[in-house]
Amino acid sequence: MGCDGGTIPRRDELVRVKKKPEQKDKEAELAFRWRHCSIRQSPLQTPIVACALGRLYSKESVLEGLLDRSTLPESAGHIKNLKDVKTLNLTPNPEFDGEKVEKGDCYVDGAKSPYICPIIGLEMNGKYKFCFVWSCGCVMSERALKEIKTSACHKCQKPFGDNDIIILNAVGDDLKKLEEKLALRKAEKKATKKKIKQETTSGDTEQVEIPKKKIKKEEQPSCSKQANQVQDMAYNKTTKDYSVAKDPKASEVFKSIFSSHQSAADQTRAHWVTYNPFYN
Repeated sequence: MGCDGGTIPRRDELVRVKKKPEQKDKEAELAFRWRHCSIRQSPLQTPIVACALGRLYSKESVLEGLLDRSTLPESAGHIKNLKDVKTLNLTPNPEFDGEKVEKGDCYVDGAKSPYICPIIGLEMNGKYKFCFVWSCGCVMSERALKEIKTSACHKCQKPFGDNDIIILNAVGDDLKKLEEKLALRKAEKKATKKKIKQETTSGDTEQVEIPKKKIKKEEQPSCSKQANQVQDMAYNKTTKDYSVAKDPKASEVFKSIFSSHQSAADQTRAHWVTYNPFYN
């Protein structure tokens, strides 16, 4: 029957106590966030993109969400177009066997990540902070950025600023900082758009004045040259009023050949140009 002196009952056996809520497995939760899309909750598929708040998505699910806004959750409401996400440049892990089938007689390490840091070699499984550069999309660990301080990306050598560094799957204070950066970035975009509109409407765009070429005194035509040009145009051979006697370019020897020359008045016989044997 029990309780005959041989057993000592515990308090929870005699008194009903509130059950403690089940605690989530933090490691499993981290692994899920780093391997699954934040929209579909399905495994990440390449190409993988990330937003300004550091959340990971499959690009296919983002495109479907933009076409049908009802499928987007509240956490992805800040994504308005593809400019709000960045394609990530990830480094694959050579020791990851993602295609290996799980069997009863083999051991599969679930903590292995398909991607690693290209500088230090840390696995991107949620145990370490990882971040990416918004300007180029290269992903690396936060430890690498702190140890090797530089203003250029370690992977592609493109320059970046402090506002371009975004922590992946950020929580707590890191998430608040990313939200502030996102608000500043939107404010800057609006300010630049307003400036462009004001410049186009008011017409304050700078007009570049083309300097006129200065004509040298030597290049300016003199009066005599201008007179000769007028005479040349007046005594063009193609005009009907053209006369060899009045042509300033023709020589006197050439003019004397023709009967219109003044020397033709002293001649008693016909000019040889108009010579006709029947009239001599």
